[in-house]
Amino acid sequence: MMRIGLFLLTNLAVLVVAGLILSILGVGSYHSAGGLNLGSLLVFCFVFGMVGSLISLFMSKWIAKKTTGTQIIESPRNQAEQWLLQTVADLSQRAGIKMPEVGIFYSTQSNAFATGWNKNDALVAVSSGLLERMSADEVRAVLAHEIGHVANGDMVTLSLVQGVVNTFVMFFARIVGDFIDRNVFGRGDNEAPGIGYFVTTMVLDIVFGILASTIVLWFSRYREYRADEAGARLAGKQAMISALLRLKSESEMPDQMPKEMQAFAIAEGQHQGFSLAALFHTHPSIEQRVAALQKLDVR
Repeated sequence: MMRIGLFLLTNLAVLVVAGLILSILGVGSYHSAGGLNLGSLLVFCFVFGMVGSLISLFMSKWIAKKTTGTQIIESPRNQAEQWLLQTVADLSQRAGIKMPEVGIFYSTQSNAFATGWNKNDALVAVSSGLLERMSADEVRAVLAHEIGHVANGDMVTLSLVQGVVNTFVMFFARIVGDFIDRNVFGRGDNEAPGIGYFVTTMVLDIVFGILASTIVLWFSRYREYRADEAGARLAGKQAMISALLRLKSESEMPDQMPKEMQAFAIAEGQHQGFSLAALFHTHPSIEQRVAALQKLDVR
C-alpha cells in the first residue's frame, strides 16, 4: 500500500510541476493542422522527461526511508552505532564531501545503499544483516563504496541520463505514432489525432522505453565499478574484494531490497556470464567486479 501511495504521489507531483512549467513557457498543443510541431513536441517531452526524473531525485531520501524503514542515527545508542557514525565521518572527510545522514534498516540480507539529491545532502544506510555478518573492515569497505557513489555524484548523473532517455522515448514514440496514424489509419491533415495515434504511442512508449533502459542500466553498471574503485582507495582493495565475496556467498538469499531501491544498493541478485538478460541488470556480477578490482594498482 505504501508503494502504491508513493507511486501516485510522485506521478501527481510530475503532472502538477510539468503543467506549471509548460504553462510558464507558453507551450500548448504540439499538434497542428499541418502535422506535429516538432519544436513544441520536443519541449513537451523534455519537460515531462526531466521533471519526472528530477522529482524522483529530490524525493529520493524520503522515499528510501519510507520504503526500507531506515532509522536515522541521531544519537548513537550503542558502540556499534557510534563506530558507524565515526567511520562514515572519516570516509566522508577523506572523500571531500559533507557528512551524510547515516541509518540502519532491518534486513536479514547484507546490503547497503546511498541516495540524495546532491553530494552534500545524502543518505547512507546499511542493513542489520550486513552489520551482523561482515567484519569491521568489510563494513568499512561497503561504506566507502557508498561514499564513493555520493562523491562521484552518481545519483544526480543517473537521474539526468534517465531524464534525457525519457525525453527521446516520448519524442520518437509520438513522431512514429503520428506517422502511422496518417499513413496507416488514414487521418487527414485537418483531423485531430485518432485512436491509432494514441494506441501506437502508448505501445511505442513501452517498447522504446524498454530498449532505451539498456542505456540507463549500462551507466548503472558502470558507476558500480567506479564506486568499487573508490571503496578500494578509501578502505583498501582487499577489504573491498572481501566484502564483495561475502555478498556473493549470500547470492542464494531472496533479494529483500525494494525494487525502486535496487539500483542504489551495493548488490542485486547475482547472475552468471553474459546473456541478453545481463543488459537489464543494475549491477555487474560479483565476479566481474572482483576481476576489475584485482587489476587496480591500489593496496
